[in-house]
Amino acid sequence: MVRLAEVIAALDAAYDPALAEPWDAIGLVCGDPDEPVTSVLFAVDVTRTTVAEAIGSGAQLLVTHHPLFLHGVHGVPTTDHRGRLVHSLIRAGVALHTVHTNADAARPGVSDALADMLGLVDLRPLLPADRGPTGTGLGRVGELAAPSTVAELADRVAAALPATVAGLRVAGDLARIVRTVAVCGGAGDSLLAAAGAAGADAYLTADLRHHPVSDHLAAGGPVVLEAAHWATEWPWLPVAAGRLAREVGVRTAVSERITDPWAVHHPSGAIR
Repeated sequence: MVRLAEVIAALDAAYDPALAEPWDAIGLVCGDPDEPVTSVLFAVDVTRTTVAEAIGSGAQLLVTHHPLFLHGVHGVPTTDHRGRLVHSLIRAGVALHTVHTNADAARPGVSDALADMLGLVDLRPLLPADRGPTGTGLGRVGELAAPSTVAELADRVAAALPATVAGLRVAGDLARIVRTVAVCGGAGDSLLAAAGAAGADAYLTADLRHHPVSDHLAAGGPVVLEAAHWATEWPWLPVAAGRLAREVGVRTAVSERITDPWAVHHPSGAIR
């Protein structure tokens, strides 16, 4: 029998809590460390759909990348949507554990999975961690096996990432030759300057804003590829699930529920 405490210990060994950002809320949200675990579901978000999937699949543990409670709370009543999720999990005997910025910084972590998806080699952190082993930190930068144009790279990214309504957006010259690529799973606008300083020709991330991207390109920074936040973090799930299954011997599964919040995309009308 594998106890929840043993599963959490394995997750902590792979994704050291000490690597988490000070503001983050990681770890066990609900669950009894002494309870047995035979099946674990991995998902990016804690939502009604992923909670229902965990319960319906018979999992005893739901591991998510995004925290359910990122800020302090004073109660979890069922009148609040987060409280309802906690009550649903507890009633079904399903524990919830969050692995967030510690998985972003770990090696291999979230951005390694994104880089591996593109076939990047010679990976190094885009922003090395102040603490932790060599090679840990936010984002990754690496080399393509063979140079490509931005347009070709965009086609590769679009084909490899899970589909979302938002799709993929590109800012910059589509004909530019790309050899070095920087990636950051999730919101990566804070690393725009780091991508340029690392010598990247292109930077793949999510949640970018108009002015930072405009200024970045005007300053000669690398081409920017922006995908949905959920889509850039999802590739880590099967990696983490496979590692846990090998190391602890529990069954693992990965949620394929699209929890990206955007439901419809309409192209803008022409300027008149």
